[in-house]
Amino acid sequence: MLLHIEKGTRAMSFDEKLEEARDGQGSMKINEMEQTKVSLMRTYVESQDPSSRDPSSQKVDDLMIRRFLRARDLDVEKASALFIRYLKWRQTFVPNGSISLSQVRNEVAQNKMFLQGLDKQGRPISVVLGAKHFQYQGSLDEFKRFLVYAFDKICTRMPPGQEKFVVIGDLEGWGYSNSDMRAYLGALSILQDYYPERLGKLFIVHAPYIFMAIWKIVYPFIDKNTKKKIVFVEKTKLSSTLLEEIDESQLPQIYGGKLPLVPIQDS
Repeated sequence: MLLHIEKGTRAMSFDEKLEEARDGQGSMKINEMEQTKVSLMRTYVESQDPSSRDPSSQKVDDLMIRRFLRARDLDVEKASALFIRYLKWRQTFVPNGSISLSQVRNEVAQNKMFLQGLDKQGRPISVVLGAKHFQYQGSLDEFKRFLVYAFDKICTRMPPGQEKFVVIGDLEGWGYSNSDMRAYLGALSILQDYYPERLGKLFIVHAPYIFMAIWKIVYPFIDKNTKKKIVFVEKTKLSSTLLEEIDESQLPQIYGGKLPLVPIQDS
């Protein structure tokens, strides 16, 4: 399905309109462009999935629609396909609207994820301790529920106007006993497909050499937009790198800041 905006007597494609915006009056026209696409995407989603008209697509705001669009480089059809898949996933995976603590007790007991403070842009900061993750029977399904529990909680902690969060992935002490390829790929899928454009930056710190073998397998599954947000931090530059983005008063104590770690379930 081709979607155009009329300009004069000729139909102008969205790509042409975007270029026009870049040539002249910048952000205002780009914002107008995105808003036009948001409206078109709502219409397109309803035409492809009539069941979304009443229950789901009307319950999400324009910012959410825009995140899906940005995740697909403002391609309405691709973003709509991703959004429809999200709606169906959410209805089946989170039928009650949220994941309860009782559904993720084994994951919470590992005490591996924390949430405290905001970076200089006002993005919530989560710390994940990779060495505290272990597989167990049935762990993949609960791990996925735990991710949804955590991401939803992080999103509720965002100040007004903020859409993204920051993660510090700490791999100090990580070894093969902590390696869980299915969990890593599952986390990547949930982040990219169901929480698109929510990740602001991922700092990977204290990464041991043996982790790079796992990273080489995971890397091809990371989309280009997410790759731009991942930073491996050298140990000698850890404090200086984090302090560029996070004020000392908001940085966890384990990295030289002032805040104690707060378990995600207590945040």
